[in-house]
Amino acid sequence: MVQLKKKLSGKMRLKYTPPYAGAGDMPEPDMFVLTSAGQRIPAHSKILASASAVLESIIERPEKHRSTERKITISGVPYDAVHVFLRFLYLNKCSDEHMESYGIHLLALSHVYSVQQLKQICTRGLAKRLSVENVVDVLQLARLCNAPDLYLKCMRLVSDKYKAVEETEAWRFLQEHDPYLELEILQFIDETESRKKKTRRHREEQSLYMQLSEAMDCLEHICSEGCTSVGPCDMDPNEHKGPCSKFSTCQGIQLLIKHFGACKKRVNGGCSRCSRMWQLFKLHSSICDQPDECRVPLCRHFKLKTQQDRRGNDPRWRLLVKKVISARTISSLSLPKRKREDEPRIVLQPHGLRRSIRV
Repeated sequence: MVQLKKKLSGKMRLKYTPPYAGAGDMPEPDMFVLTSAGQRIPAHSKILASASAVLESIIERPEKHRSTERKITISGVPYDAVHVFLRFLYLNKCSDEHMESYGIHLLALSHVYSVQQLKQICTRGLAKRLSVENVVDVLQLARLCNAPDLYLKCMRLVSDKYKAVEETEAWRFLQEHDPYLELEILQFIDETESRKKKTRRHREEQSLYMQLSEAMDCLEHICSEGCTSVGPCDMDPNEHKGPCSKFSTCQGIQLLIKHFGACKKRVNGGCSRCSRMWQLFKLHSSICDQPDECRVPLCRHFKLKTQQDRRGNDPRWRLLVKKVISARTISSLSLPKRKREDEPRIVLQPHGLRRSIRV
């Protein structure tokens, strides 16, 4: 807490008022609270005991050399912070001004004397006031006071602003006096970066699966309804003018289909574009659940070939099919309900058994 004493050394002491001022009619105080500098704050033992079990045990503890004056000592924090703490025990209130000035001390006092309501207020208040300059001090205190929410917020800020935090005096002090916490912070930063990379990679994979899912929908659209210059053999493609508004990949798949129909190298497997189209047909067949009525070319062919192959498909291929089906389901669920209802439903007629397409 290297900056803590500096921060508080310039604070003006609160104008003295009894901590129970504003609490209504109160009897005469029957005890005193002594601060580090020897100041005495009058208080009521029953109020303190009812607000804190720790203070209750201290008040009721027998003393070896009991005097006529009852007192307890709260040391280690400034007088003003003790005054604000006692005032909270009476009134259950803590102003933003007091939180700004004594939030760190109030968190420590609330933890030591087990005042959970004040501890929650301090945790939220300090979390709102985190900065590059104070985050290391607050992090150390959150760790000591068992405040996991505040501790996590501090860790995240240090991780996000590590270059700036590394230049502060508090960080240099931490390196010299608490290397274990420094190691803990560095491990947290490393784990955070690993999670970000994993999340980024997962999003890229999901984007690929979504693109393949859209390609499957687009392929069914072209082979069932026809679009622009490619469509079923029983449908005039001239009826479709202008670019397709349903799928962004439609034009590209139409070009692939036109190339696939005219390419001379595809028989020997020497054309990469034809291999890509072949894979799309195979992927569609793996997803399609109505091969007898499907109008996509080679759908039934791939289904029969898969059934005849006793060894089954490659595990990597099965995983790809599973991921594309999942992406297709997520895509359909993400559409607004009204849009799903307004989408035209394709009703396949008996002539849908024809799988040839006009190019």
